[in-house]
Amino acid sequence: MADKRDYYEVLGLNKGASDDEIKKAYRQNAKKYHPDLHPGDKECEEKFKEVNEAYEVLSDKDKKARYDQFGHAGVDPNFGAGGGSPFNGNIDIDDIFSSFFGGFGGNRGRSTNRPQRGGDVNASVTITFEEAAKGCTKKVSYNSVDNCDACHGTGAEPGTQAKTCSACGGSGKVTVNQRTPFGTVQTQRSCDACHGTGKIIDQPCHKCNGSGRHRKSHTVDVSIPAGIKDQMLLNVSGHGNAGYNGGPTGDLHVNINVRAHSLFERRGDDVWCDLPVTFAQAVLGAEVVVPTLDGKVNYSIHEGTQPNDVFRLKGRGIPHLGGRGRGDQYCRVIVEIPKNLNTKQKELVRQFDATTTEKNYAKRKNFFDKLKDFFND
Repeated sequence: MADKRDYYEVLGLNKGASDDEIKKAYRQNAKKYHPDLHPGDKECEEKFKEVNEAYEVLSDKDKKARYDQFGHAGVDPNFGAGGGSPFNGNIDIDDIFSSFFGGFGGNRGRSTNRPQRGGDVNASVTITFEEAAKGCTKKVSYNSVDNCDACHGTGAEPGTQAKTCSACGGSGKVTVNQRTPFGTVQTQRSCDACHGTGKIIDQPCHKCNGSGRHRKSHTVDVSIPAGIKDQMLLNVSGHGNAGYNGGPTGDLHVNINVRAHSLFERRGDDVWCDLPVTFAQAVLGAEVVVPTLDGKVNYSIHEGTQPNDVFRLKGRGIPHLGGRGRGDQYCRVIVEIPKNLNTKQKELVRQFDATTTEKNYAKRKNFFDKLKDFFND
């Protein structure tokens, strides 16, 4: 733990950051170091793991509170258990003695024989722009810690049972009286005989060596709603690590990566695209074909359309996530000036230009009027 960086530092935050700030910082860092964006980059891979570890702690209210008070020791797996932190989740005067005077209940901690929720796990999935807009179902693969298939989490060899620990009577804790400069102090600590479980296993399970757990690969179908944004997190309830002693299973957090599109750009729930038109189409007006998420549509651009003019296709954008309706599509007109004209084409352009006057060019006339005023001042 001594080599670990401060979790707030990992996410680029100050201590005391809000839940929204933590979530936002996690998304930014996860995207920055995601292995899919840096294939083969071990440094980015390690930083991605570091970011996920930091978020797992700071996004959990209880873990964050312990981390803010005790640092990495407060979220260590042995926190409050045999040989670990001298503090448990409920601080009292005994805990203070234990922290300041070595040996005052160094194995003090909460019992591990009560039901506890399993930890959450993280995974990611990459989807297309269209899939994000319309919704889809994706198979997501991940690893989690499950109860052993053979012993069903008991840790005992199938056909046998764990017996109640005689040292602690099954409570997982023992009471210790210790003499201190303040008098005799009574403390509780994890039972050394059963390591806080309250049970003794004489015949450990052959498959999990008595742990009651093993790591397993899973693939689950995840329904991704229409309108989801890049770097959003989907929570899939009950697909995380198995709980302890009958506790509930944790959740699966799926980080959504949306690929960029060759034509469309997302701004909120609106879609933007560039529409190239010819010089003649812009001058004379024309009916053009516009690509949308729903397919091609025809649109009539008006006579005298200018470069960078924008027109709107109402309701052709992205559905509002979790709500009704959808955004709009905006098309920016790109007037393309022809290149590599032949002699005849150039002559026709000259003839055309010779027949135009300033009234045909409102912006040009306005510019030269201002220029004339500028030099007359």
